[in-house]
Amino acid sequence: MGRKFVLKTMGCKANQFEGGIITENLVNNGYEEVKNPAEADFFILNSCTVTHKSDNEALYILRNAKHENPDIINVITGCVAQVKKEELLSLGYVDIVLGNDEKLNISRYLADKTSCSVTDLMNKTDFTYAVLNDIYKTRIGLKIQDGCNSRCSYCVIPFARGKSRSADADFLVNQINLYAAHGYKEVMLTGIHIGQWGRELGKSLIDLLKAIEKTDIPRYRLGSLNPSEIDKGLLDFLQTSEKFCPHFHLSLQSACDKTLRAMNRFYKTEEYLAQIEDIKRRWKNPFLGSDIIVGFPGETDEDFAVTYNNLKTSGLTQIHTFPYSLREGTAAETMPNHVPFDIKNARADLIKKLSAQKYDTFLELNNGKEEEVLIEKRPDKRTGLYKGITRNYLTVTIDSGKPDLFNTLQNVRLTVNTGKISGQII
Repeated sequence: MGRKFVLKTMGCKANQFEGGIITENLVNNGYEEVKNPAEADFFILNSCTVTHKSDNEALYILRNAKHENPDIINVITGCVAQVKKEELLSLGYVDIVLGNDEKLNISRYLADKTSCSVTDLMNKTDFTYAVLNDIYKTRIGLKIQDGCNSRCSYCVIPFARGKSRSADADFLVNQINLYAAHGYKEVMLTGIHIGQWGRELGKSLIDLLKAIEKTDIPRYRLGSLNPSEIDKGLLDFLQTSEKFCPHFHLSLQSACDKTLRAMNRFYKTEEYLAQIEDIKRRWKNPFLGSDIIVGFPGETDEDFAVTYNNLKTSGLTQIHTFPYSLREGTAAETMPNHVPFDIKNARADLIKKLSAQKYDTFLELNNGKEEEVLIEKRPDKRTGLYKGITRNYLTVTIDSGKPDLFNTLQNVRLTVNTGKISGQII
């Protein structure tokens, strides 16, 4: 059997991190990564099941790979595999199904020619450790937690990921110091619900952040946080940190209290709007992203108007929005008054336009400002420009003329012009 593979990863940053684990595991065990399914022996899809659309996309990708190369062995792993299990094998174009735990040691299952192996994560209580080395980049993700103990009425992810399970703080600190020793300048803390880190260990996220503050890494970012998990103590600590990048992603889901209650989200809009203003007071131009679901069952035109107006007046930087997607086995599946498809899409389009306006406003606020930039790309061969990222999550192009700035931290004066950001090293 040949050992060439193509990997495609869908979905969240935790899945992206695990995609890196899959690649390293295969390469370290004698497999060769290629770009084209036509020349590969295995096509591996690390899937996402957060929406019905992502499920359909996963199946389309697998069908297309088999069409391009009928001899290829299609492997599906990730959250679709975890939820659908054996039924995927009946499709005719799926050859191997591996769960979210199994993918972290994928070479073992390919060597054994396992057709289906999916651990029941609902009864799993311990974190599955996997180390990503990937020493060729400037920033890296680190999964600190897996699973979720919340039961939002629309979400299938707890069934795909199981209960919340935390990585040991000492392991994480050692891993971050190892990254720093390899030359990394920034780590992104990822997981399925990172605000739940440490609860089963009798600890909290702030305990981990205090330990990370003592590591050798210059910068770190946080993944998505539930507003109810951001309190004054956490903000007070982050405000004093020299390593924290002021980049928040708030898992809001709606800006209408009636809809939030139906979603089983236990906070109020006025609370997180005040929280956003507090964050803006504490930091200079912090990036404030969010997730919003529109067209949730029972969401009326009036409910949507409440969400839209609250988002419009909010201090958010950017809003990631998507129409509600029915997920089998969730509480929302059986709720009355599902919103028609065209109305959901129209509402999503309105939020997307609002998000674009807010982002443009945010860019202008950064015009002329001085920011620390991590140079992520070597000079472009055509333009000679470097590319980097600020602490507040802006991508900047820099014309330096110097050949040795890759993976360095530079103080840069920003210039915003027609939505593009350039910088001059100070």
